[in-house]
Amino acid sequence: MNPMSNAVMAALVDAVDRAAADPDVRVVVLTGAGDRAFSAGGDLRGGFVDRPLADHAARGALVELIRRMRRCPKPIVARVNGHALGGGFGLLAAADLAVAVRGAKLGTPEIGVGLWPMIITAVLQPLAPQRPLLEMMLVGRTFDADEAQALGIVNRAVDREELDEVVADYVDRLRSLSPAILALGKRAFYAAADLDLDTALDHLHHGLTAVATTEDAAEGIAAFG
Repeated sequence: MNPMSNAVMAALVDAVDRAAADPDVRVVVLTGAGDRAFSAGGDLRGGFVDRPLADHAARGALVELIRRMRRCPKPIVARVNGHALGGGFGLLAAADLAVAVRGAKLGTPEIGVGLWPMIITAVLQPLAPQRPLLEMMLVGRTFDADEAQALGIVNRAVDREELDEVVADYVDRLRSLSPAILALGKRAFYAAADLDLDTALDHLHHGLTAVATTEDAAEGIAAFG
């Protein structure tokens, strides 16, 4: 079920960092091994109960992974090939685009074992209305892929035989676009989400100037004309 141990999260941080630094990588696709689960969430065997304070820093591995995903200049597409629960659901939410297979269960079951999805709340709240999110968190309800699409949590809900084709369509489209503009746009998008309106407008005004001064913008405008 692809549990998210600290070792797995450290490996994912390393993979995102390497992708960010590699000019040959244009898009990152995040998926789970096998076809049962994208990720069923955290590995509860290590530190949550037996040494909760001592392992506080280790639990920060998910914090760092989400930060690296959001700071990565390359678009990240979640290929949700099965259940995405708890921290795995958080990775789906931290990705820039998400395609989920029908039959997958998405949600935050932590309340059932006396926990709360603290860290992933930061990336879930901007995606969906409060009521369904609180229903997930308070009573542990899971949503299917179609419900998640209706809520805006995933971009597409697809049958399993369509999954690779739809993900490939996103990848091909992203690979055809300017890496510089995608990087500037992604950074501006997430930065503006945390700002009040006036500050966001000023920030995006400067961002537009940065985009307009790139060679890719000059070439694109010339070709359009």
